Amino acid sequence: MDADFDLITLGAGSGGVAASRRAALHGARVAIVEGNRVGGTCVLRGCVPKKLLMYAAQFGDGLQDARGYGWQLGGAPADVRFDMPAWAAAKAAETARLEGLYRQMLAGSSVQLVEGWGKLVAPHTVQVGDRTLTARHILVATGSAPVRDSIPGIDACATSDDLLDLQTLPAQAAVVGGGFIAVEFASMLARLGVQVALFYRDRLPLRGFDTMLRTAAASALQAAGVVLHPGCVPQRIQRDGSQFLLILGEDRMLPFPWVLNATGRRPNTAGLGLAVDAQGAVPVDDQCDTALPGVHAIGDVTNRKNLTPVAIAEGRALADRLFSPGHRPVDLRLVPSAVFMLPPLATVGPTEEEALAAGHRLQIFETDFRPMKQAFIGGAERTAMKLLVDADSQRVLAVHMAGADAPEIVQSLAVALTAGATKDHFDRTIAMHPTAAEEFMLMRQASRTLPAAG
Repeated sequence: MDADFDLITLGAGSGGVAASRRAALHGARVAIVEGNRVGGTCVLRGCVPKKLLMYAAQFGDGLQDARGYGWQLGGAPADVRFDMPAWAAAKAAETARLEGLYRQMLAGSSVQLVEGWGKLVAPHTVQVGDRTLTARHILVATGSAPVRDSIPGIDACATSDDLLDLQTLPAQAAVVGGGFIAVEFASMLARLGVQVALFYRDRLPLRGFDTMLRTAAASALQAAGVVLHPGCVPQRIQRDGSQFLLILGEDRMLPFPWVLNATGRRPNTAGLGLAVDAQGAVPVDDQCDTALPGVHAIGDVTNRKNLTPVAIAEGRALADRLFSPGHRPVDLRLVPSAVFMLPPLATVGPTEEEALAAGHRLQIFETDFRPMKQAFIGGAERTAMKLLVDADSQRVLAVHMAGADAPEIVQSLAVALTAGATKDHFDRTIAMHPTAAEEFMLMRQASRTLPAAG
């Protein structure tokens, strides 16, 4: 067809930018449409600023631990305080720098940036303000946004977007939700001096994670001073002057000066002109194609595996398939992920329950210990590790870890699992001492063997 572009991408987040640049590298004429800042949730409102706040909270722990290692910091511990305005200014400067880099990368790749909100108005046609653009292919990569209507009255509460723009921290906070965002920010806020209460539906936070990790998360939150309210979510939230009232039942309510709505995220599909499913997501097949010819979707807007590296991998694979002779499909069977609470959690592979349900007879290797850094100062923080091994093939199916450096360690071990490593490979690998990671090589005796479900 005679079109303005070979590819128009809606959304200049990590996935959309990656797909657009890869397509342009293959010689495609590409435009990317963005109505907000370039960089998307991960760079501007999610992964990057969130981890910068985690580092800030982690330094508080380090200052306290330093005394046990002989550092004389001067003054009383109460004299050490976190300066939120200073952090916020540095964060704003860093995200502005990253946005500038993203704009440079697009320009350097000859991707045309069209600023405004785009929608599909006809086959192969996108409307952006008063401009009409056509393309052989259209990629929807508009991501997701915080859910604001999960509980009556919660629309007046802050979301993670708002938290990362705060200039001052509240003295007390309620966090509503039990997933990644809720657990991470509850952990950070508590370490930054906020009295935090966490409200969630299940008996443990982080539904969908291995039980070992969920238990470790709950213990770590409590150790940080977070008050847990399992099986307890407000029926409604109402504003009362300068505070919020969490209505928990007919005769029970709790006041808080600040509430974080961490009840989930929803695909950004409103106004796009696309059919969506019951969750508001764009349905796609395993090639990221929608039901409309020439229209594709990647990342959080599809509500499959909502992780930035997945969106990037999907975008690049799609660009390769559309504009180069050969391509390699994305394998989503082993996707590592982390929860950046303190201490962090990381995982790759199925949970114990999922592995059993998939028909594996399991050998479970696990350990729980106090790491050297903590033992030296009499600290209570612990590390927990688990390997799930198919009892018949001896292939390592999953690695789960809760403790310092878990994301870095599990990311590296994900390579071994992707390559099909067996328990014997782990056993024959010489351990690096003294490290926490060596424990994965030293777990010789299975703690349990379980038959497959059913």
